[in-house]
Amino acid sequence: MGEKIRIGIAGYGNLGRGVEAAVARTPDMELVGVFTRRDPAAVTPQADGTRVYGWDALARFEDAVDVLILCGGSKEDLPQQGPALAARFTTVDSFDTHARIPEYFASVDGPARAAGTTAVISTGWDPGLFSLNRVLGESILPSGETYTFWGRGVSQGHSDAVRKVPGVAAGVQYTIPSEQAVEAVRRGDRPELSTRDKHVRECFVVLEDGADAETVREAIVTMPHYFEPYDTTVHFITAEELARDHAGIPHGGFVIRSGETGPADDSSGQVYEFSLKLGSNPGFTSSVLVAYARAAHRMNVRGEVGAKTLYDVAPGLLSPKTPEQLRAEDL
Repeated sequence: MGEKIRIGIAGYGNLGRGVEAAVARTPDMELVGVFTRRDPAAVTPQADGTRVYGWDALARFEDAVDVLILCGGSKEDLPQQGPALAARFTTVDSFDTHARIPEYFASVDGPARAAGTTAVISTGWDPGLFSLNRVLGESILPSGETYTFWGRGVSQGHSDAVRKVPGVAAGVQYTIPSEQAVEAVRRGDRPELSTRDKHVRECFVVLEDGADAETVREAIVTMPHYFEPYDTTVHFITAEELARDHAGIPHGGFVIRSGETGPADDSSGQVYEFSLKLGSNPGFTSSVLVAYARAAHRMNVRGEVGAKTLYDVAPGLLSPKTPEQLRAEDL
């Protein structure tokens, strides 16, 4: 094995902790450190050997970090951090506001090209592996319909958006698919489903002292992109109930392409499905980020600079195996 890929973690919430654990399981990588906007002395990493630095220390590490993995939230952190850090580091992030991905890509692409860095954006599982499987299904079955279902599980991005609402002390959001809709798609029925037909969103919120519940509820259910397109229920609970009943972060879902092959007058129904059942949403998302960090480093070494998505990354670049090993062991 050659020199290890040197990884930095920007932000140390659930995702940052997951990246720390994933890098520890990855023999061809080493963790340079965690960079946080909090007081480094107040941050306790999972491993004794993990070094924690203040955000301002990033300037000293531009030549010591091969890939900086950005672990901030998509609503407020990444729109600022993504372009700024891509101007200094090769980066990977999990920006997940689907409607704003083209805008975010453009904001990151210019600084990365100017700096000669590579910025792989919107990795994880959706956007991420689900995105990849939507394209595979549509490419293989051009005549058909694609359906994506999420949950039942905790959405990190939507939960982060809930916690940013004024008056919210803590909270979590569950995405819940319609069982009837999922089964109809699996049967090959190809129903026409609106956004509201496929999922509902359920929020469990702890209010700050003095906050008005109805004002908070209205701010959540009308939030563009995140909650406005869905039937959203907000439950107000105590901090004790949140800790007792909602500490886990499971998730999962399905991408299903229902299509047909053969002559138009004698078509055969085909169903392509990719599914995930995740015990820990941030743990799995972090593992995807780490695999794409390997690819980002390899692409940068090859001179492939600028913003990239999963569609630009050859699958073989994700693996620590050599092309020869992949052909012999996995193909």
